Amino acid sequence: MKDNLEELRRRQEAARLGGGQKRIDKQHENKKLTARERVRYLLDAGSFEELGSLVTHRTTDFGMADQQYYGDGVVTGYGTIDGRLVYVFAQDFTVFGGSLSETHAEKICKTMDLAVKAGAPLIGLNDSGGARIQEGVRSLAGYADIFYRNVRASGVVPQLSAIMGPCAGGAVYSPALTDFIVMVEQTSYMFVTGPNVVRTVTNESVDSEELGGARAHSTKSGVAHRTAPNDAACLQDLRKLLSYLPQNNREQPPAVPYEMGSEWREDLGNLVPGNPNQPYDMKEVIRGIVDPDSFFEIHPDYADNILTGFARLAGRPLGVIANQPLSLAGVLDRDSSRKAARFTRFCDCFNIPLLVLVDVPGFLPGTDQEWNGIIVHGAKLLYALSEATVPRITLITRKAYGGAYDVMNSKHIGADLNYAWPGAEIAVMGAKGASEIIFRKEIARAEDPEKKLAEKEAEYAEKFANPYRAAGRGFIDEVIEPRETRRKLIRGFASLQHKEVEAPRRKHGNIPL
Repeated sequence: MKDNLEELRRRQEAARLGGGQKRIDKQHENKKLTARERVRYLLDAGSFEELGSLVTHRTTDFGMADQQYYGDGVVTGYGTIDGRLVYVFAQDFTVFGGSLSETHAEKICKTMDLAVKAGAPLIGLNDSGGARIQEGVRSLAGYADIFYRNVRASGVVPQLSAIMGPCAGGAVYSPALTDFIVMVEQTSYMFVTGPNVVRTVTNESVDSEELGGARAHSTKSGVAHRTAPNDAACLQDLRKLLSYLPQNNREQPPAVPYEMGSEWREDLGNLVPGNPNQPYDMKEVIRGIVDPDSFFEIHPDYADNILTGFARLAGRPLGVIANQPLSLAGVLDRDSSRKAARFTRFCDCFNIPLLVLVDVPGFLPGTDQEWNGIIVHGAKLLYALSEATVPRITLITRKAYGGAYDVMNSKHIGADLNYAWPGAEIAVMGAKGASEIIFRKEIARAEDPEKKLAEKEAEYAEKFANPYRAAGRGFIDEVIEPRETRRKLIRGFASLQHKEVEAPRRKHGNIPL
């Protein structure tokens, strides 16, 4: 037995070393943690239970029979984060550059299957050179097996991806199928085809960072939901994100203890300027409504004319969607519509209530928007909110114009409670534009057209640039004072806690993708 134990311990020690100390040192020189260090940092201390540590590849071609490493380039298993079960895989760049083989893929697939069976979140820490070339189609089949499981797990358990090194070619599609992607700045990149191929095909000269680095994907493509300056910060972001999410689609999101007090917030009445054209920061409104320091923004650097993120209200998690007047006046465009739609659908999958804050002048006009599908992208947000069955509350802080009023969680598309502040304007368009159309002939015939336009603008504003006509029709449930907003929302969401909606019988709807 003693010899057997010594042999086991020798193999376990070899597995822990991955590709060897020299390659571990190289990983550290590149300012990257190793796969095992990442797992230890991510999970609660001492909670990790490894699975498949002694797996080796089966390839004998190209001299691979003489290159055997326990674990085959990926660390898999389960542990806890804040005491809650999670499953994790971490690709080990010290072993064949983290490249994916048949057995490497099998380990990931087993972990994914266990996560779904156990009803626990799945976290993937990606750091890989791509498919292991020596295995040919077997490595490609391994990717497809993972993709299939990503799809099967979608909407069942939360799936989180961290890009902590290279992620190229077919490898990018597994993270793209998950719910959230966090990228590490300067040390990670994602692209389908690399700089050399781009240069050959299109004659564009670009490096990996510019083509697919964290900044490119967080600001331009929207592929990355957040970025972090280093591995440790990235893993902390994953831990914080999970704190808002339920274990699976059958559970409610985790609440934290909260003791009710005076929920009036006097400062909320001073945030929105009287001038309808003057910008203000909607983040200040959010912070004034939700629990202190609880707003965790998603996609903070992409399509910043709309805000999305998680927060807590009286200790309970909720998703927040809000127009941002500081950027493009909070207008809806193709990117902001897609961003908010995707966030809406995630929250609806995992029973997270939605708070929608509205200050929107409409959809962004122009040939660029029309030719690049603003109609379809705007319809994505409309579809997502119309389909959502979680508790939904809307607050109009200032403007709600045109079709954007309908799309931004109006009563007409199934919102449960709709509030407006007294200065809210709910109309087809602003008073000036509407007056120029409605009273065009009368203004043209006037001795002083500018004076007449001002008169008609004031007339239109008095009739329509307020929330009372909408409230009179029941489209707004209550016009409320800003200072009582938090109290109203706490009570409103509490009243909807056991909301049930019977969806139409169908295989699935056909969202305009």
